[in-house]
Amino acid sequence: MEKNLKILVLEDMEDDLELIEYILTDANLDFTTKRVDNRYEFIAALHDDQIDVILSDHSLPQFNSQEALAIYLESGLKIPFILVTGAVSEEFAVNALKQGADDYVLKSNLTRLPSAIINAVRQREAEAAKMMANDAMRRQYDELMKINKELDSFVYSVSHNLRAPLRSVLGLINLARMEDEKRGNFFNEYFGMMENSMNKLDDTLKEILDYSRNARQDLTVEKINIRQLVTDNLERMQYMPGSEKIVKDISVEENYPFWSDKYRLSVIFNNIISNAIKYYDEAKAQPYLRISIQVSRERAHMEFEDNGIGIDPAYLSKVFDMFFRATHNNDGAGLGLYIVQEAVEKLKGTVEIKSGLQTGTTFIIDVPNLSTHEQLSDYQTATPLEAGTNALRGHHSS
Repeated sequence: MEKNLKILVLEDMEDDLELIEYILTDANLDFTTKRVDNRYEFIAALHDDQIDVILSDHSLPQFNSQEALAIYLESGLKIPFILVTGAVSEEFAVNALKQGADDYVLKSNLTRLPSAIINAVRQREAEAAKMMANDAMRRQYDELMKINKELDSFVYSVSHNLRAPLRSVLGLINLARMEDEKRGNFFNEYFGMMENSMNKLDDTLKEILDYSRNARQDLTVEKINIRQLVTDNLERMQYMPGSEKIVKDISVEENYPFWSDKYRLSVIFNNIISNAIKYYDEAKAQPYLRISIQVSRERAHMEFEDNGIGIDPAYLSKVFDMFFRATHNNDGAGLGLYIVQEAVEKLKGTVEIKSGLQTGTTFIIDVPNLSTHEQLSDYQTATPLEAGTNALRGHHSS
C-alpha cells in the first residue's frame, strides 16, 4: 500500500498490539496505530479521528467485538472492520462476516493480517469508486431526463406554435385566391408558390414531431386492423398531386391477430406511401403501388413495391441517413426514410430497400407480432381507452 494507513486497534493487551505492529512492519506496510480498549474511547475515535482500518479483538473486560461492530455499522463509516482475536468458533466468525465485518484473522495466524488489510482496503476503495460512479451516472441520468423532458416540451411547443400560424396563412391564401378570381386570377401563380412553400414547411414540422415522438415515446402495443390502417393512410393521401394516376393494389393476409404499435406503423406507412406517390414516373403508362402484407403468429411481413423513378443503386446505402436526399426532385428535409428506419427499429423489426433508376423501388419490412404473453411483457400494452386516445393524438398531430 502506498498510503499511510491509520489503524484503530480495539485491544486491551499492549503486547498483542506490539505483535500486530511487528507483523505489519515486517510486511513493509506504512501505518500508524491508535489503541483503545473501551466503548467510550472507541466511539470517540470513530468520530474524531481519520481512520482507514479497524482491527478489533473479540473479548475485552467491558466490551466485545459484536458491540463494536454494531457501533461501527451505525456510524456509517465505509472502512474495513477486521476481527483479530484468539480462538473463536467458525460459526461465530461466519456470523461476524454476515453482520458486516470484512474479515477475521486469528492471533495464532497473524501472518495473514497484512494481506487481509490490503485486500479489505482495496475492496472498500473499489466499492467507493463504484458508488461514486453510480452517483455520477444517476445525476447524469436525472439531468438527461430533465433535458429530454424540456426537449419534448420544446418540440411540441414549436410544432403547435408554428403549425397553427401556418394553417392560418394557408387559410388566408385561399381567401385571397377567392378574391383574386374576381380580378382575373392575376396573383394565382404567386399564391400557388406561397402555398407550396407553406406545405413544405408544414411537412418538415410533422417529420420533426414524428422523429421526436418515436425517439422518446414508449411503445404502446394494441391489436391492429392492419388493412384498415393501410386504407386510412391511402385515403389521407388521395389528394396528393399524382395520387389519382397511381393504381393501388393492396393484398393483406391476416392468419393471426396482429399486435403492435399503431402510431409507429402509421408513420412507416405514411412515409413509404407518400414517397411512392411523390416520386411516381410520369413517363409510365400505368404507375402502380403494390402493398402486400402477410401476418403470421411470429411476424408481419410487408412489401411496398412501386414502378416510380427509382433510386440510383449507388445511393441505396445512404437513403436511411438523416437529411440525405437521393434525388434533386426531393423537396423534403430528408427525414422521411430516416424516421421509417428508426420506427422499424423501435418495433424491433428490419427494413430493406431494393431500387434502380426508372425501375421503381421496393421496401421489405418485417416486424414481430407482439401477440404472445412473452413478447407483450417487454412492452407497455394499451388499454382500450389508451388505444383510442393514441389514435386521436395521431390524428391531431398529422
